[in-house]
Amino acid sequence: QVQLVESGGGLVQAGDSLRLSCVASGRTFNSYIMGWFRQAPGKEREFVAGINWNGGRTYYLDSVKGRFTISRDSAKTPVYLQMNSLKSEDTAVYYCAKARNSDYRGGYDYWGQGTQVTVSS
Repeated sequence: QVQLVESGGGLVQAGDSLRLSCVASGRTFNSYIMGWFRQAPGKEREFVAGINWNGGRTYYLDSVKGRFTISRDSAKTPVYLQMNSLKSEDTAVYYCAKARNSDYRGGYDYWGQGTQVTVSS
């Protein structure tokens, strides 16, 4: 059984920082992309950031480039999302997910339960 567990969400003010963590248990995901998604109330879920198995390649939603950083050391270590200069529009439930393959634009087959990030202006 594979599980993804996110943590690190919370209530912060605009301009503050948060770091989200995603820990995988049950199996290590060699050669797969890991991604962070978010879903705000009344909106569709959107891709935020992705990273390959060893952290050598990263991908970002345009609106978070320069503010968010996704990282991991290897396929066996947690995936982090460092979020700086947070804005009210970053408020959402953030989900960690594993891609089906090495393409971050493809489907994702395992999801965490989500962690709430609320940014007050």
